[in-house]
Amino acid sequence: MPDSIALLSLDNPVFQAYSVAASIMLLKLMLQPWMTVVRMMKAGGGFRSPEDAKKSPLNPAPIAGQLEPNEYVERSRRLNLNDLESIPGFLVAGFLFVLSAPPVLLAQVLIWTYVISRAAHFLAYVTAQLHDVRAFCWTWSSLSVIAMTVYVLIRAL
Repeated sequence: MPDSIALLSLDNPVFQAYSVAASIMLLKLMLQPWMTVVRMMKAGGGFRSPEDAKKSPLNPAPIAGQLEPNEYVERSRRLNLNDLESIPGFLVAGFLFVLSAPPVLLAQVLIWTYVISRAAHFLAYVTAQLHDVRAFCWTWSSLSVIAMTVYVLIRAL
């Protein structure tokens, strides 16, 4: 990379790839709870707090059992928890990776491997695929973050 290109500039293809990927992952992180809300409204249940089952404009006809777990809703909640376990690590590792000035191709491969494998994990989870399928998708996202982190560590030592 030429010295004239600042690391934290969209002129830097590594930072550009990270910026796009990080934005996609942040949108995923922020939109997943909305999916949970939509599922709660559709199912009319899966609520968590006692006050959620009281009559209100959003719950005009409360019914017994609204506070009981609902697998349709819980699946979305588990997806959100999985995102909360994975995405922040990617955001930090990816940013440090950008600062380490890696080769563009390596950066693009690792960054997009993370995003694509997280998208595949989402599809596998939302369609209730076997754990083996989800684990395969998760593994690639995890390995890409580990690789970025190890690269940064080696460069920093």
